Amino acid sequence: MKYLAAYLLLNAGGKANPSADEVKSLLSSVGIDADEERVSSLISALAEKNIEELIAEGKEKMSSVPTGGAVAASAGAAAGGAAEAAPAEEKEEEKEESDDDMGFGLFD
Repeated sequence: MKYLAAYLLLNAGGKANPSADEVKSLLSSVGIDADEERVSSLISALAEKNIEELIAEGKEKMSSVPTGGAVAASAGAAAGGAAEAAPAEEKEEEKEESDDDMGFGLFD
């Protein structure tokens, strides 16, 4: 991921197709030793491709990924949210009272 991030930073900085040396230089400037094989693999995979088009394609693919967990969680929260709030308040009060049972308080 750090190799791709460096490539994208260079691209955003005006380099249409950053070279392997430029990616390695950027990574070394922040103390990262670049793996030659990974950098060359990234450069060959992205050679002569338009980054904006690749990002747009990625967004389309991500929009089709199901995210059913969030819907189920929000439905459960709406149904039982008020009922869960009352026991939570009672537990907080019990915790506050339990400090007094220890025989000392904040100002003793």
